[in-house]
Amino acid sequence: MGRPYEKVLVANRGEIARRVFAGCRALGLATVAVHSDADADAPFVAEADEAVPLGGTTAAESYLDVDKVIAAAERTGADAVHPGYGFLAENAGFAERVLAAGLTWIGPPPGAIEAMGSKVRARALMEEAGVPIVPGRELAEGADVAAAAGEVGYPLLVKASAGGGGKGMRPVAGPGELESAVEGARREAEAAFGDPTVFLERYLQKPRHIEIQVLADAERTVSLGERECSVQRRHQKVLEEAPSVAVGPDLRERLGAAAVAAAEAVAYSGAGTVEFLLDAGGSGEFFFLEMNTRLQVEHPVTEMVLGLDLVAEQLRIAAGEPMSARAREPRIDGHAIEVRLYAEDAAAGFLPQTGTVERIHVPGAEPFAVPAGHGRVGLRLDSGVEDGSVVGPAYDPMLAKVIAWAPDRDTASARLSKSLLEAELDGLVTNRDFLVRLLRSEPYAAGATDTGLLDREQGLGDALVDPVAEPGYAAAAALAGMAERRAGARVLGFAPPGFRNNFSEPQHVSFAVGGGEPVAVDYSLRRGGPEISVAGEALDSPRVHAATPGMVDLEAGGLRRRYRIRRSGGVHHVNGPLGQVSLRELPRYPGSGESLAEGALVAPMPGKVIKLAVAAGAEVEAGDVVVVLEAMKMEHELTAPSAGTVSAVAVGEGDQVDAGTPLAVID
Repeated sequence: MGRPYEKVLVANRGEIARRVFAGCRALGLATVAVHSDADADAPFVAEADEAVPLGGTTAAESYLDVDKVIAAAERTGADAVHPGYGFLAENAGFAERVLAAGLTWIGPPPGAIEAMGSKVRARALMEEAGVPIVPGRELAEGADVAAAAGEVGYPLLVKASAGGGGKGMRPVAGPGELESAVEGARREAEAAFGDPTVFLERYLQKPRHIEIQVLADAERTVSLGERECSVQRRHQKVLEEAPSVAVGPDLRERLGAAAVAAAEAVAYSGAGTVEFLLDAGGSGEFFFLEMNTRLQVEHPVTEMVLGLDLVAEQLRIAAGEPMSARAREPRIDGHAIEVRLYAEDAAAGFLPQTGTVERIHVPGAEPFAVPAGHGRVGLRLDSGVEDGSVVGPAYDPMLAKVIAWAPDRDTASARLSKSLLEAELDGLVTNRDFLVRLLRSEPYAAGATDTGLLDREQGLGDALVDPVAEPGYAAAAALAGMAERRAGARVLGFAPPGFRNNFSEPQHVSFAVGGGEPVAVDYSLRRGGPEISVAGEALDSPRVHAATPGMVDLEAGGLRRRYRIRRSGGVHHVNGPLGQVSLRELPRYPGSGESLAEGALVAPMPGKVIKLAVAAGAEVEAGDVVVVLEAMKMEHELTAPSAGTVSAVAVGEGDQVDAGTPLAVID
């Protein structure tokens, strides 16, 4: 007897759409993509058997429009819908519409989604089921917020009742921060989930974030073990791993039993995740946080340690089939770690970046590789972008998930760190260096990964390569540029690069690196050997073993290194043993251009002005919030760089602004 469906529409985008398509292909199922105008050329659209444009550029105009998605299924003859994660994945009304249209819903029952979709209701259900919960209070219409906060106690969290992913969530240390935190959380929750409802919850100090993957078919509900997701920034997960160093067999059994009880309390079916906060003090005490009624972003680490395909399990269960034997009796083998590679500038407060992905290549990584058994895949890449993809302001700036598996945690961490270090990531600033430093930090290596780790650790956002301290990078860029010019020379093509019949002045080139001082390189290739200086310091006994436009083999001070170089316009992307640095070649005779007024505060990215915290004439101190900008589904507070008087405010609330737009001037 065949499955009740043959064609699956994925109501999502990016890497999760590609992941589900891969699972469908493995089972011989046809696929349909839906997409916004902004995603018309995205890789996931090209990979589907059919695609339907939804129109619009924002999520509200496309992926969140239920009528358009259902119409796309009807138009293509799709007989099943997979929601991925985010967007409509935890929308009970959408699941009901899918079922009402006679389609197969590849997810849990709408009643389970609705029960767990409201964090307030979910807390009550878990309390009834005997699952421990964190003390908290609902903020009903007209509630006395200060009184409710007093009952919960400080510090506390303001949390959106709907959704997740750290959106609509604000920490509050004391009463003075409460009002603005509630307002901000409500705005963000309304924008992200269409529901401004928030509640208050006790903020546990330095807990671990542990989640249990559950799977349920018509006959049983099982725990597939834990993932640790404690490494977070602004309540968004940065790194996930399985298993957790803090969870032994006894605690794993107790957590699993609580997760199964939670799932059974709502008659769950399919794949889901029950999240807990674990006391980092070693008491073994844990509290229910929430249940995600969908596939998680971090599901690959569970797949890697169990040798299990969770998407295939979802597809089979939705077809009325039982879960696989491997899922019924899960066995953890080895360790898996996942990091989220984002287009964001860690050195500038993790501001999201927009632009073109010129190159994304992680050597040795297998795209969307799901192990058929234990340990088959050592390095995996789940990415929603490819070379040439454009990252715009409308969606989350995650570029990819990089996942490593190894027999033990230390080896998995080293393998992942090395793969990131060698990755070629051109065109956009990413958080790659931050991730490498995190993986190599002492607290992470020691397993001290509570949710406050990133708040305590300093310097993780620093670049891995300082081209002044490591002059070989700038020298390699200059030599590769020289080789490129010689390769295109119309005369004396036989001569080696830099050849001079008589001695002349050294060649000179300057590079800009980020917002730092330019780095100057002077070089000349003489009969007695090359002479190279970087930032005014001569390299010790340099020797150029090879120099081509794409590779430079350079020895200096008795140390020989090979550098890979890719040039894009005036930017030289250089990969070496210590990481990658992008060097923008400066014109020899720069022209004059318009300059911003001194003290101007500019938009660091495209976005919408949500709030003006000051008016012209206001006195501000360094660090005071001036403008709140919404970009990539998150709010970003832009602060005064120094104390002074706001002499001008150039925008209004609700304005859309481009990167570099002046917002205010502080004298």
